[in-house]
Amino acid sequence: MSLARRLISAGFSDLEKGERFLAAPELEGIDQDVLFAGLQLAASPDAALQSLVRLIEKHPDLRKLAAADTDTSEPLYRVLGASEALGEFLIRHPEHLDAFEVTASPEPLQAEAAELRRHLLKSVHADPGAARPVAGITGPEAYEALRTAYRRGVVDLAVKDLCAADPLDFMPAVGAELADLAGAAIEAALAVSRAEAAAQFTPEEVADVGLAVIGMGKCGARELNYISDVDVIYVVETGQLEDARASSIGTALASGISRAISSPAREPGLWEVDANLRPEGKSGPLVRTLDSHRSYYARWAESWEFQALLKARTIAGDAELGARYEDAVSPLVWSSAGRDGFVESVQAMRRRVTEHIPAAEEQRQIKLGRGGLRDVEFTVQLLQLVHGKSDESLRRRDTTSAIAALSAGGYIGRADAAAFDHAYRYLRLLEHRIQLFQLRRTHLMPVKEPLQRALAKAVLGPFSTDRPHPDALMAAWHKTKRSVRELHDRIFYRPLLNTAAKLSSEDARLTPEAAQGRLAALGYRDPQGALRHIEALTAGVSRRAALQRQLLPILLGWLAEGVDPDAGLLAFRRISEALGTTHWYLGMLRDSAAAAERLCHMLSNSRLIADLLEVSPESVAWLGTDKELTPLSFEAQWQEIASKMSRHAEPESAMRLIRLIRRREILRVAIADSAGLLAQDQVGEALAETDRAAILGALRVAENIVSATGPLKTSVLVVAMGRQGGREIGYGSDADVLYVHRALPGYADDEAQQQAAKIVGHISSLLTQPLRPAIMAERVLAVDADLRPEGKSGAMVRSLESYAEYYRRWSLVWEAQALLRARPIAGDDRLADDFLRLINPIRYPESLAEADVREIRRVKARVEAERLPRGADPARHLKLGRGGLSDVEWLVQLLQLQHAGRHLELRTTSTLEALEAAAALGLLEAADAGLLAEAWRLASRIRSANVIWTGRASDLLPSSRRDLEAVARWCGYEEGMATAFEENYLRVSRRARAVFEKVFYGH
Repeated sequence: MSLARRLISAGFSDLEKGERFLAAPELEGIDQDVLFAGLQLAASPDAALQSLVRLIEKHPDLRKLAAADTDTSEPLYRVLGASEALGEFLIRHPEHLDAFEVTASPEPLQAEAAELRRHLLKSVHADPGAARPVAGITGPEAYEALRTAYRRGVVDLAVKDLCAADPLDFMPAVGAELADLAGAAIEAALAVSRAEAAAQFTPEEVADVGLAVIGMGKCGARELNYISDVDVIYVVETGQLEDARASSIGTALASGISRAISSPAREPGLWEVDANLRPEGKSGPLVRTLDSHRSYYARWAESWEFQALLKARTIAGDAELGARYEDAVSPLVWSSAGRDGFVESVQAMRRRVTEHIPAAEEQRQIKLGRGGLRDVEFTVQLLQLVHGKSDESLRRRDTTSAIAALSAGGYIGRADAAAFDHAYRYLRLLEHRIQLFQLRRTHLMPVKEPLQRALAKAVLGPFSTDRPHPDALMAAWHKTKRSVRELHDRIFYRPLLNTAAKLSSEDARLTPEAAQGRLAALGYRDPQGALRHIEALTAGVSRRAALQRQLLPILLGWLAEGVDPDAGLLAFRRISEALGTTHWYLGMLRDSAAAAERLCHMLSNSRLIADLLEVSPESVAWLGTDKELTPLSFEAQWQEIASKMSRHAEPESAMRLIRLIRRREILRVAIADSAGLLAQDQVGEALAETDRAAILGALRVAENIVSATGPLKTSVLVVAMGRQGGREIGYGSDADVLYVHRALPGYADDEAQQQAAKIVGHISSLLTQPLRPAIMAERVLAVDADLRPEGKSGAMVRSLESYAEYYRRWSLVWEAQALLRARPIAGDDRLADDFLRLINPIRYPESLAEADVREIRRVKARVEAERLPRGADPARHLKLGRGGLSDVEWLVQLLQLQHAGRHLELRTTSTLEALEAAAALGLLEAADAGLLAEAWRLASRIRSANVIWTGRASDLLPSSRRDLEAVARWCGYEEGMATAFEENYLRVSRRARAVFEKVFYGH
């Protein structure tokens, strides 16, 4: 066999470099067959060969081990092929090559923590038997000795790890030994720090101060990575000293630990000692007494801090002080599930699974992201916190022991627990092997094929001779991630179903109390009611019940992601009961995960959509395809209305169908909006077209009612005003209108006026009056004609000539301002054209007198002073408040009145189009126009979100945290970002008000 083929067969990636290193003089005389036998054991034979040559160069005696049989040389080749970093360490410190002079064991034993502590303390010449050991050396000499001893411990562990028959089985022992090794290093660092502190304080003072180092996170749980920050909390005991003096010494000791571990020195630092989990974080004191810790946790701590303490364990320093700390915080950990804010804290934990992942890393993350290590840890820790209050067997720090305890206690099914445990071990093994290669803190799957090839080999046990292709590694990893996501849902919700449905199952089944606790932790406010809904959905032997039992574990999770999972679950139950065994509904839930997820999120985030779907459950079918969610055009709606009117002459029947169509189309728009299929402008336009179709239908029905007792004597036109005229309405908008009529040939003005009044009177009642049976969940379209000439005291409808006469003689500037939004929407087209010709000179004057400008400003100030509801916070009122809708619209309308007579671009009923035109014409600075548009859009979106969330209209930015969270999510913010959303609105509206005052009032 040629050398090149041997290199390929052995797993080499760089053949040219491999041939060059094989020819190195350092390997002269070593049998090549023996050498290849050893290199084939290495995950990366390239790395193993290069490190071997460099080591022999420094320490020629190693040739003997390299030339030995593989039973003897196995540790050497496996370590050098799995870790370039450890190879570099041994090149720096060849005196530690004796680490390879051991017999590889397929079932290695974990090192004793006490022995590791003794070894590290002796490395800095400290007495392991002393109560508070003090190092005999300090400074760079001590740092190098400590770090060298630590890394020798890592080499010893790597030998055991890489030679273990089953790496997955040995993985927890690796994490535990790494944590013990870290604890021993910190113990030795503390001994060095005590010796160094004696230069600043007296030796007696230093000896009098006790310091316990509490390990947190993975170190506290004894499941540390090969390279990871070590999270700690420091507890100080003052002894006979005053608190301030003792605190200064304790701070010096803690700072000295970090210096010994990670400060620049000839032997590189080990890792960061991170104390940011301490009370008050970075802004808090580095060390505290036990009483100070107790006081903080009793008065100020947030829920997440108690959850972080789940892993707390004394790792170095005064063991007795550390034990007292553990005893003090343990009850706080296990009672945290009952504290206010626990659910929000859990949701924050869930967000940390996926947040802050750079886009370039998203597909490579082993730790973060869906199906990653943090997903497993979140699931296990939450179940521990929920059930550990009453079941002490669950109070385990490390993940694998916790999974076993949850299974033994019946909180997780045995099969699911075994699969979850395997997935966790596999992901941790990948993480260990990736980090071991360079001893760098990373959680990313390598992208280069040689590194993937080495990793694929490294995760196999020593009895496997395979060298899997990188594709096999990636397939196994992706399969594991999918499994973790599926298991997450099954582990959380399957036991709830077994309990609720009273299934006879050998799998996990919770007590009612435990099931309610689990639901409460996930955000269900009425867990007892939720269990009843689950029971109703899953009980029995029907096909529907069987399918619901299969799907609910996933659906419950999606519902729990919403703001109101209780309401979502109730709505889901009602919809499921209404649709019964409808084949398309069950099929959609089973076969379209996207549609099912969309349904769950809508039901738990929108009262309006949930109410509408409950009364028209057949609309759920739209969720299966985006095409069905495209809003119908006005023409399509009117064609459908006209068709139905032709077959239903009775006014009440016709209006029922018209109003049902409107309810249906509002639901379609809301679902499309929820799914992100419509831009905000498109939502307003679609809702306006739906109202337009309904108003035209009501006009035709009203005309039919009147014509039943005689001929039609007049043509009626409905003109939309306000936001309806601008096609900028939301889900809670009324329809502001004007009514115009013109007598038909042959009829006197008086009789035409009387008939027009009857017609418009019918329009409003037809759209709003209750019907029998009632139209459930209908958002009634209220028609408001208060913007007509003379307001409420004026005639409801006028002839075109009457409008012309009124505007010629009596019109005020505010009426011209109102006409800027006038848009004919129903009635005679020629009358519409004539009306527009009449009002255009009024609303688009050649110039605006200074007196009129002053009047507009006066009226605006009066509106602000008089119409803002008593007690309302101006900063939170979306319409009339600071920088709200009114500010933007009045400013735009003033610019239109001043300039639209000369600039056709300003002749639009749309606020945003007019803003854009004003900026293009230089009437507004582009930045100011952009800010005003942002404020207007955000306020409009919030108004709609209020209706979507509660089913009721409101012009206020919510103050309730829960309501604010719901509105924030509808406005596109991520879960838990309600405060940021609130701050953004207040900031944008404040800046918009400044622009308004500058331009509108000239301030």
